[in-house]
Parts: sequence; structure tokens; C-alpha cells
Amino acid sequence: MRSRNPRNLPPINENIRFPEIRLIGADGDQLGIMAPNEALRMAEEQDLDLVLVSDKANPPVCRIINYGKYKFEQEKRAREAKKRQHNAEVKEVKMRYKIDDHDYNVRVKNAHRFLKSGDKVKATVMFRGREIQHSDLAEKLLRRMANDLGEVGEMQQAPKREGRNMMMLLSPKK
Repeated sequence: MRSRNPRNLPPINENIRFPEIRLIGADGDQLGIMAPNEALRMAEEQDLDLVLVSDKANPPVCRIINYGKYKFEQEKRAREAKKRQHNAEVKEVKMRYKIDDHDYNVRVKNAHRFLKSGDKVKATVMFRGREIQHSDLAEKLLRRMANDLGEVGEMQQAPKREGRNMMMLLSPKK
């Protein structure tokens, strides 16, 4: 069995160490400012817990609630917030600098779709053999793509060479 570290527990019941606190009752009405031991006695009379809600306030705010239920609600809210969060992935579109117009338009359409769904797009131009001498044409192609996707995305990283590739990073507009 694992021993609980008292520092990781939120201040409840006897762990509240303030000279005086503002107390809120179980039904949500303010019961005034009092000593924590008096508030703890009131909580125990109702078979509930005294939980520190805000230690930033002056005096700190405590509430009489069922701590198990309160903890469950907090965890439930955290799970819901995590569910609604969208993690942006980096999607990649690859091409060569001698790409045909139709193939280029397919890549732009895919990149447009990725940006619309909130993902980042890494546009890569690959070089083979002596094609690497034409890196200026590849940069021109990537800048054209950034211009074509201007209404949904913005350039996060300008075109740059990485080995036998040239890449650029686009992120969705806010």
C-alpha cells in the first residue's frame, strides 16, 4: 500500500492552517468569518468536510461540502476539458520541384483541408541527384504554395534546405 504524502493533499479539515477563514455553507450561503476549528466543528455536525476553496482571498475561503463528491466533480471537469482540447498534428505534403499543375493543385487542396481541420502542414520538396542545383525553383514553388494557402494558413517557418529536401511549415490562421 502506498503512503500518501500530506503535501499533495489539498487543505481539508485539520490541514487548514489559517488564523481565520471565510466560511460558505453546504447550501452556498455565507456563514461569515470565523476560526477554522469552529468551522470544522460545524462541518462535522453535518457529516461533511471543510475544504479550502481559495487561499488567495483575504481571508481564505473555505466551504462545507462532501470532499469525495467535490474531488470527483473536479476530476470530471478536467476530463471534459481534456476531451475538448484539439492537439495539432503536423501533416506533410511532399512533391518535386518539377511538379505538374494538376498534381500541385491536389497537394494544395490537401494542405488546405489539413489547415482547415486545425493541423499544421509541412510542405516538402525532394531533390534527386543533380536536381539540388535548382533549389531556387523549389523555394519559388513553396512560396507560391504559401501564397495560395494565404486565406487559411500563415507561414510559420520560411522555406529552408535540410539535406536533400527543402521544407516549409504552415500553421492555421487563428
